[in-house]
Amino acid sequence: MVERARREFAVLLGVFRRTAVLVPVDDESGSPLTGDYGGVRWIYAFSNERTLARFALARGEGDREWSYQGWLGARLLDAAVPAAGVPCGVALDVGDEGEGTLFPPVRGVVPERVAVDAVAETGDGN
Repeated sequence: MVERARREFAVLLGVFRRTAVLVPVDDESGSPLTGDYGGVRWIYAFSNERTLARFALARGEGDREWSYQGWLGARLLDAAVPAAGVPCGVALDVGDEGEGTLFPPVRGVVPERVAVDAVAETGDGN
């Protein structure tokens, strides 16, 4: 059962890496919108405008215009996550009940140099 879940996640990760997603950005800095939870910074990403709108409503911010950019999932995982400078992953479609997916900062998902499980094994914080 665990092996099957790993295979399914690997397929999902591959699809995410090849897919363009919507990334809301901070209007002042232009940086991707993030949230910190459990010692990890999560970059918010959405499959479409509908899921982004549900997120905005869940935050009580559905009445304002949201700026966003289109990013490939691979670019988020390979460039934006390392640029964060702290443990960071991607939260896809959060606020869309039962449909969200987390891509955590672990080996096989993000570059090994910023994967928290690789850092824990080597003791290297760089």
